[in-house]
Order: sequence, then C-alpha cells, then structure tokens
Amino acid sequence: MKKETVSRFSVSLPPSLLRQLDEMSGEKGYDNRSLAIADMIRNHLVEHRQKSGNEDIAGTITLVYDHHKQHVQETLTDIQHDHHDVILSTVHVHLDHHNCLEVLLVRGKAGVIRKIADELITAKGVKHGKLTVTTTGKDLPS
Repeated sequence: MKKETVSRFSVSLPPSLLRQLDEMSGEKGYDNRSLAIADMIRNHLVEHRQKSGNEDIAGTITLVYDHHKQHVQETLTDIQHDHHDVILSTVHVHLDHHNCLEVLLVRGKAGVIRKIADELITAKGVKHGKLTVTTTGKDLPS
C-alpha cells in the first residue's frame, strides 16, 4: 500500500482556544497538535457521514430495560430477528434483579441502522438507549 503524503495548512485560533487545544492534546497523549486536529476532523467526518442514509457505518446500539415489563424481551428479539443481516452480535448482561443491559454490534447503511436503533430504543419497557456510530475504516486514511 502506497503511503499517503501530507498537506500542510495554517489555522488561526484565538489564544484561549489554542491553549485549550494544547491542554486537551496533552491530557489525551497526542505528540503534537496535528495529530489531535486530524483525529477531531476524522470524528467530525464520521459523524457527518452517518447522517447520509447510504453510507456504510459500524456501531453499537445500547439498551437498558426492565425485563419484567410485559413483552419487552419478545419485542426486542423480534426486531433483532427482522434485522439479522445488519446485527453482527449481541451481549446481554443482567445488571440487577430487574434491569438488563443489551449491546448490539451493527454494520450497514446509516439510514437502516438509525431506523433499527429508533425502533429498539422506543420499544415499550426500554428505559434508555443510545446509538453510537463509527466508520467501517474503509473511507478514512490512517
């Protein structure tokens, strides 16, 4: 694989914003500002691309629910079976006597993933849910 060259550009920032960037970069362990800024740009691109329904994304759908609520497990399982082609794996953990944590690993078109997440998160009995997306890695350089 051919190594990609870098391009240089300048950025003007107010001193207080630059100071905060340097503090954050140091706390996170970046060797320099360029690496920190490149990661911020990648994060923003991933977020932007997941809003397009045709982009391939990967991610997790995290759910917390009361398994004693009538039909919640059946509803969640039915939704998952309907979308077995994009749900790669699930982890189910019993948090206490009533509450369960379920994490679904997903990969597919952004619009489809968002629709599945919305369907699961809004299911009756789900106390909290969150879709977290990332890139499949194909569209971003190292």
